[in-house]
Amino acid sequence: MNPGVFITFEGGEGAGKSTQVRRLAETIARNGVEVVTTREPGGSPLAERIRTLILDPEAAEMDAVTQTLLFAAARAEHVRATIRPALARGAVVLCDRFTDSTRAYQGAGGGVAAGDVAALERIAVGRAIPDLTLILDLPVEVGMARARARFGGSLAGSDRFERKDVTFHERIREAFRELAEREPQRCVLIDADADAGTVATRIAEKVIPRLPARFS
Repeated sequence: MNPGVFITFEGGEGAGKSTQVRRLAETIARNGVEVVTTREPGGSPLAERIRTLILDPEAAEMDAVTQTLLFAAARAEHVRATIRPALARGAVVLCDRFTDSTRAYQGAGGGVAAGDVAALERIAVGRAIPDLTLILDLPVEVGMARARARFGGSLAGSDRFERKDVTFHERIREAFRELAEREPQRCVLIDADADAGTVATRIAEKVIPRLPARFS
């Protein structure tokens, strides 16, 4: 067992994951605990280079199978270079997206077989399984409106996934909600249809009691 704690944040577009990662990191760090914040795809120098390719809106011909393979490659490097060392030294690792996003986006959304996604996950992740996964849930139309607001009212500057249609994003939301029902010991569904401060409070109420005493 790692001496650290691994917490992942999941959810659809516009759910506010990056903001909530930052807020939870600040809350935990106030107790003198090392907190490492990271993201996927990316999280290490090589994985960030793969991220650029995965999210490039100009690479429209990339299918879900290719995406899954690239995510697995980036994730393996991320785990090796960033996540595993941080957990080994006892840090709390907060990651914006991880394996569940591949299950939702490329699996439920892109039609890649669950068995294939799981096989690549085992290779890329090994024993680096999240201790807790926070699934930020909100209506698709709210999330997409937030995503558009980031780009001045349009999605012209967005990545390939933010440009998908509403039907695709509805499948993603449903996949995450089903995951929360299927794995309640690991996954906590958070109502993200509120202001950032309210959502941060909801997250802290769920996370802090689950942390070992020395982290909280």
